[in-house]
Amino acid sequence: MYVTDNHMHLYNHLKFKALEQFKNAGGTHVFLVNLLSKHYGLKPTKPEDYLEMFKKHISMVEKANKIVRAFAVIGVHPAEITLLGGRMKVQRAAEIMKKAIDLAGRLIEEGKAVALGEVGRPHYKVSKEIWDLSNEVLLHAFEVAKDVGCAVQLHTESYTYEGIKEIAEMADKVGLKRYKVVKHFSPPKVKEFEEVGIFPSVICLNDYALTAAKQGDRFLLETDYLDDKNRPGAVLGPKTVPRKVKELLEKGFDEKFIYKICVENVEKVYDVDID
Repeated sequence: MYVTDNHMHLYNHLKFKALEQFKNAGGTHVFLVNLLSKHYGLKPTKPEDYLEMFKKHISMVEKANKIVRAFAVIGVHPAEITLLGGRMKVQRAAEIMKKAIDLAGRLIEEGKAVALGEVGRPHYKVSKEIWDLSNEVLLHAFEVAKDVGCAVQLHTESYTYEGIKEIAEMADKVGLKRYKVVKHFSPPKVKEFEEVGIFPSVICLNDYALTAAKQGDRFLLETDYLDDKNRPGAVLGPKTVPRKVKELLEKGFDEKFIYKICVENVEKVYDVDID
């Protein structure tokens, strides 16, 4: 049986031991996403500075493939606008982020990574100027994804139906298919996401996986494991998705259902081979 965690980070705590735990719990496939530039000891002043981060992440994912099947997701986190904005004008920060996303797109085109992410909008309160610039960067990310033919993993403000509908319409503007847009850290609102067309990556908190499953099979599962030694176990531990999959089986959902959410949905969104 295949078990896929759609969004996980490896940083400075368990590192590859986290993947060993994931594997031993029943995990088979994982999408590893780069963190912010500060996590790599970088203070970017130009787009090319992000290449170092992308390449470090891709190299790490290559090593991770010795343990489980791992896919690289690379991008410029929306919080970068705040980090960069502390050292330069926010308009300049947004331009650097756009050009860094272009560089990520080239690496994806070369087959070094499979998706763009996490990109999006800040999850904390910001000025209208930063909010508007973040939307410009997000729209540019959608343009790159459309050109490259890849999916996008979103990091955004807390979920609202209006919010995801607005983002879906942004994807429409550039011709990016809505199902190629994945909302990372999604609540179990499977029916609402299906109405809008964006794909939910349901965070496996509490009974979220079960709640999602009761609404249908159009979703992915994730832990958003951070691997931060200062926050061990945050957001959720690496064993969580395999455990939640086992719970679904215990609750009467069959292996065909698990295959749909862990294989078929993943292959459709990312154009990768799982099986």
